[in-house]
Amino acid sequence: MTSALDAADWQADLDLIADASRKAGAVALSFFGQSPEVWWKQEGRSPVSAADYAANTTLEDMLRAARPGYGWLSEETDDDPARLDCETVFVVDPIDGTRGFIAGLKTWCVSVAVVHKGRPVAGCLVAPALEEEFLARADGPALKNGAALVVSELSPHVRLRIAAAEDTLHGFSPDKRSRIERVAHVPSLAYRIAMVADGTIDGTLVKRNSHDWDLAAADLILERAGGGLVDLEGQALIYNRAEVSHGVLCAANTALPDLLKSLIASGRG
Repeated sequence: MTSALDAADWQADLDLIADASRKAGAVALSFFGQSPEVWWKQEGRSPVSAADYAANTTLEDMLRAARPGYGWLSEETDDDPARLDCETVFVVDPIDGTRGFIAGLKTWCVSVAVVHKGRPVAGCLVAPALEEEFLARADGPALKNGAALVVSELSPHVRLRIAAAEDTLHGFSPDKRSRIERVAHVPSLAYRIAMVADGTIDGTLVKRNSHDWDLAAADLILERAGGGLVDLEGQALIYNRAEVSHGVLCAANTALPDLLKSLIASGRG
């Protein structure tokens, strides 16, 4: 149980990361549609733009100055193993969905979480091109633009709207596939998970090699909206480990057990 003091502390942290995310979002938005310079990392498989770096600088300057005792883990900052000695850590993706950002798609967001003892306790996603903001605190509701979020309800006779790459579903049995309506791919993983939280879709399947910064904020938002993000053992994720990548995951509303069984049966683990 979170104490009253802890709750007050996490609200202060949520207010802090929300303010920083809005400012970083405004910085990123100033580059949007302006053909920012782009570089390639991870052997040419992952782009990073001048907008990513500028937004990261805004976040790092604001957050680390405000909480010097917190650790720091960002996609666009060289990892410092000193974070492993910190109980509380900022986990940051200055632009989640950089490919979409570069392509002119609006479904990208600034993702910031406060992780305490391995789990997110405050999370914020700001999608400035869509004028959307998602917030959650460990003991409070998930909010979208100030309104409480609740995941979609599941009926046994309704097809599931799932955001997933086509090849992710290949191993599903015909009866399972007949219940799935695959929706268009959204490059931002954090935003896809937020779509589950706000009931736009029923679930999303996550291929292996997602990272803490893609997931932590959206994980908390989905949890507080009544859904879940878990691995194939059905376990919640632990963040701020030495290894920050994850295996195959599933994020969903109350369809989660059925989707997990399907994933396991298909050999996706």
